[in-house]
Amino acid sequence: MSELRKDPITGRWVVISPERKLRPSDLFKKFEMSEETFCPFCPGNEDKTPPEIFAIRPNNTPPNTSGWEVRVVPNKFPALRIEGDINRRGVGMYDMMDGIGAHEVIIETPLHRNSSNGLVDIKDFSLSTMINILDTYQIRTVDLKKDIRFRYILLFKNFGRDAGATLSHTHSQLIATPIVPKRVKEELIGAKWYYDYKERCIWCDIINQEIDSGKRVIEHNSSFIVIAPFASRFPFELCVLPLKHSPDFDYITSNEKELLADLFIKVFQKLSKGLNNPSYNYVIHTAPCRYQRPGYWQTIDKDYHWHIEIIPRLIKQGGFEWGTGFYINPTPPEESAEFLKSIKL
Repeated sequence: MSELRKDPITGRWVVISPERKLRPSDLFKKFEMSEETFCPFCPGNEDKTPPEIFAIRPNNTPPNTSGWEVRVVPNKFPALRIEGDINRRGVGMYDMMDGIGAHEVIIETPLHRNSSNGLVDIKDFSLSTMINILDTYQIRTVDLKKDIRFRYILLFKNFGRDAGATLSHTHSQLIATPIVPKRVKEELIGAKWYYDYKERCIWCDIINQEIDSGKRVIEHNSSFIVIAPFASRFPFELCVLPLKHSPDFDYITSNEKELLADLFIKVFQKLSKGLNNPSYNYVIHTAPCRYQRPGYWQTIDKDYHWHIEIIPRLIKQGGFEWGTGFYINPTPPEESAEFLKSIKL
């Protein structure tokens, strides 16, 4: 079983996962995304994955057969496992717990390749496909929030070998953790400090300032805005924000899902056309699971604002970034925004 171990200096939790079977000799092999002749995610191969947890099947086809539009299965090599107890304990001065959580794969479409024989990705999705994916994200998040062992539910996607994808069929992932990740805590603390000082949500203020400025806005509609963050860490880093204040992604309405799906497809079409179909990651930052405990993040509903980070993998980080936590971004976000706004679809 995997373990979570806490760094006593930084407070960061690390998952030690020997079940993912990376041997010392594997570390010296060139890592590449598998462009397999056999794909376990393609229709007809449902028996090659763990049994499905959830699927969208318009014609009510049986589970674990073809006929699905979106399919969710447990990760075959999970970072965390759902069975068992957390078992918090100390080992001398160190804190650790068992690797309890959930690790699911969302297979986003039955299609593997597009009409140009390229890999299917968001740029190729129909509006209904993207809505189905967002529906699935919401349904799985709501379901896992019922498990009081879980403190945080992270939805993310890796596309391309430079972003850490190991299978080429388009998919995203969900990991539920028994602790709130350090990165999320940093956002929570910063948001709370700003709210205590100004009695306003910091993301709402960012949205208003970016709309007034216009310099870093790429796309927007009646419910969402896409910006290049003022302090972008990477070239063409983007942030998608709901215009209406909301701490939790899973509160999203049907109308908002349709508007987000449309915006998402346009943004990824621009990234693909302008940056030659780059590898990328996206991450949905949402508020932690909240259970009735005294003193636990009492102001989240007012000060936190869910959002999505999109990071094209165009450059690599070196020793300066690792050693300092600083980032060197060679492309100002204003230039990124201007370039993407100029792309005609």
